[in-house]
Amino acid sequence: MKVRVRIVKAIDDVEATEKYIYGHHKVLESYGITKVTSADRSWALNPHVYLILFESMEDFRVLGGGRIQMRTSYFPLPFETAIQDIDPGVISYLAEYKDLEVAEYCGLWNSREVAGYGIGSIYLVRVGIAILPQLNLRKLFGLSSPVTLSISKSVGYEVITCLGDNGSFYYPKEGLIATALEIVDIENLPLANEVEREYIFDLRRKMSFNTVESGPRGKMELQFELQIPKPNQ
Repeated sequence: MKVRVRIVKAIDDVEATEKYIYGHHKVLESYGITKVTSADRSWALNPHVYLILFESMEDFRVLGGGRIQMRTSYFPLPFETAIQDIDPGVISYLAEYKDLEVAEYCGLWNSREVAGYGIGSIYLVRVGIAILPQLNLRKLFGLSSPVTLSISKSVGYEVITCLGDNGSFYYPKEGLIATALEIVDIENLPLANEVEREYIFDLRRKMSFNTVESGPRGKMELQFELQIPKPNQ
């Protein structure tokens, strides 16, 4: 199986954006989640949203993805919208940042198909962190489920303990817990473990390359194209 990992600007590739949205909704539905801010598609109008796509090279299906959503006065971050009624303190917490200074990595999902080849959520997380220096951000935010919290911490996220209950909230519905996270030093990732930091730094150095990964279902060829599209590109 061959998969391309590429970055697109959401408003510039409507077809890819629609495929990403469809796949994300299907994954959410499989978990019984129908109301969640990350499922709101208004972000597709934001000119500062970049999609990370895992695409089949055979039939161009989107097999997984995530998005880096930059904050402006017109487009608050999904986690900001999600928790402001639970903890209004998030508003003052973000008040110091100007437009395009911070972003959220959100909407991550992958199909069972790619997971079977060993290409699970950790790959999406690594790629998302790897491309951040191209955006000149002061800070990256995110919400994590208990299942992915250890992965998030391994790449350099830390819990925002001053929000919610020591950083945690009931979200997206009662009984499910999400934890608010941030990466302060995007360039150096001092809180990431050594293995993940080196893997991410390697992605940053190479940017465009091919590799092969193995999993229970066999081998998968990955074609990485990690350069963020420039305006009019």
